[in-house]
Amino acid sequence: QWATIRLQKGAKTPQLQVPRTPTTNGIIERDETPMEKEIALLHRADFEFSHIFYFCRKGFEAIVEDEVTQRFSSEELLSWNLLTRTNVNFHYISLRLTVVWVIGVIVRYCFLLPLRFTLAAIGITSMIVGTTVVGQLPNGSVKNYLSEVVHLTCSRILIRALSGTIHYHNRENRPQKGGICVANHTSPIDAIILTNDGCYAMVGQVHGGLMGVIQRATVKACPHVWFERSEIKDRHLVTKRLREHVADKSKLPILIFPEGTCINNTSVMMFKKGSFEIGGTIYPVAIKYDPQFGDAFWNSSKYNIVSYLLRIMTSWAIVCNVWYLPPMVRKEDEDAVQFANRVRSAIAHQGGLTELPWDGGLKRAKVKDTFKEEQQKNYSKMLVRNGSVG
Repeated sequence: QWATIRLQKGAKTPQLQVPRTPTTNGIIERDETPMEKEIALLHRADFEFSHIFYFCRKGFEAIVEDEVTQRFSSEELLSWNLLTRTNVNFHYISLRLTVVWVIGVIVRYCFLLPLRFTLAAIGITSMIVGTTVVGQLPNGSVKNYLSEVVHLTCSRILIRALSGTIHYHNRENRPQKGGICVANHTSPIDAIILTNDGCYAMVGQVHGGLMGVIQRATVKACPHVWFERSEIKDRHLVTKRLREHVADKSKLPILIFPEGTCINNTSVMMFKKGSFEIGGTIYPVAIKYDPQFGDAFWNSSKYNIVSYLLRIMTSWAIVCNVWYLPPMVRKEDEDAVQFANRVRSAIAHQGGLTELPWDGGLKRAKVKDTFKEEQQKNYSKMLVRNGSVG
């Protein structure tokens, strides 16, 4: 805050800083009134050509700044945190501010980065060696106990490598064996943050390189569910293997991120229904990062995993809150989509996140024609209902 005030005082053209909430992360101030209500207000009288301006405004808003694209960019800050990410084009203002920034760079790159890299190397090596050794033991309670000890210990070392400060709330609701843990997704480190407080069976695609080595080692000690690239496209095969895992109440709870991609921690987007068709108890978890100390969001379209980890390990710290929500089960009159939406709403409400109906796959793919047609039908129904078509 001090640095931001100095920049405002030193700038040639003072910039008025308007406080923003995380949900208004953009240049357009949107009206949150539901479309149905707005159209109902417009068409109380006979149709007028001025009524089309409502749709024009919505169209301009979607073109200039749609709700989806802005969720895949870093959350803007109200004040500068002496990192490079900011919503103001900072430049040289004063020698004092420059000295503070340079000291910060020296601390982060010359002291914190080497220490964090060393801890990360220790944690990853311990994970590979420890799970490989435990994997040689016969299946039983001893193997399960040692596997949990290795996973917890190594995860906590990796959290220290990120200078992580994690606040866990409502631990009495932590996921139990035979259940499914679902959480909003911001970063690959989400899994480490949750594993720091309890063990989970991970679900994901088989990778190569260092990640592949870790996967092959950990699956020997813990019943993680890894799929080949060809298998993960087979929805029925995935569902079958997950159901078999959940049916065994002695196995660790499955950890799934139903959004399917990383969101910038301001919103929760559509949950894919596959996780909610398996059956069993769902344990929702809400994760909310504090962006003042570091940006945990991974924009995989812009940064590869190495660049992302470098940004994380040169930030000040990773600070976040984790809320364990009460377990939820599917009601008799609910389908998988309705159940997924109910769980998503609970996570969004607890984490103070905006709830959006859009598919996170729009990060890389175009909107499907069927979805466009569905929206067109909704428009038509609203117009007919309010007497604008006759």
